[in-house]
Amino acid sequence: MDNEELTEQETALYDRQIRVWGVDAQRRLSKSHILVSGMKGTVVEFCKNIVLAGVGSLTLMDDRMVTEDSLSANFLIPPVDDVFRGKSLAEVCCDALRDFNPMVQVSVQKGDLSSFDGDFYDKFSAVVVSCCSLATKRLINEKCRKRQKRIAFYTVDCRDSCGEIFVDLQNYTYAQKRLDETIECQLQYPSFEEAVAVRWSTLPRRLSKLYFAMRVIENFEEAEGRKAGETSIADLPRILKLKKELCEEQSLNESHIPDALLERLLIGTKEHPPVCAIIGGILGQV
Repeated sequence: MDNEELTEQETALYDRQIRVWGVDAQRRLSKSHILVSGMKGTVVEFCKNIVLAGVGSLTLMDDRMVTEDSLSANFLIPPVDDVFRGKSLAEVCCDALRDFNPMVQVSVQKGDLSSFDGDFYDKFSAVVVSCCSLATKRLINEKCRKRQKRIAFYTVDCRDSCGEIFVDLQNYTYAQKRLDETIECQLQYPSFEEAVAVRWSTLPRRLSKLYFAMRVIENFEEAEGRKAGETSIADLPRILKLKKELCEEQSLNESHIPDALLERLLIGTKEHPPVCAIIGGILGQV
């Protein structure tokens, strides 16, 4: 598959972007197969970007039914009840994405992503997850890492006007030009488990306070057995108590996690479309 050339139709359709990043990059993109779980606004922006760019195939997973709340940041859902009534988020988004680029195969996979065995992941080049628990992120990342071929793993989350992306490319090799020679370089990415296990006190001082705030909320959801995003301002007292405990455990000054930031993240549980566009655009480039 890696040696297949672009068809005449692909070359004509993607002519402008080929002029930007080259034929080889477009060829590799057209042979990539992406699995996405959790169809929120940020993920929808990402899907739109890679479909327009000409990814090989895109598989969507999200069995949740479409609700009025889903319309706030998901522009793929038509504002007509008759169109989405009785359909899952993945099904509605799939129908819309197919219209963006008929040359890209967009499909729906039903079920819980964490319940599939390792062989299921071998079909994909990259896995992107959102709207899931801390434990699920660990599990999916571990399954990707155990496969014989390299499967890139990404998580993306957005709350209010804030968001974050985690990237695990495992052992990543790239070429870097220096003067008249090209040098092959390698990057060793940590797993999700390794990344979240790093002691907070050892992280760079300039690290965004948002990172610590998101970790506090994630740990609270896990401890309470909540689904991702199932928090509200009513949980603030217990979250502040957990923040104090975690800061003591991690030897981190509590000032690194302002109470006002946690309060903001609990009040603004919905995504902002402009922020979704920015974060989804960044994820599409990664």
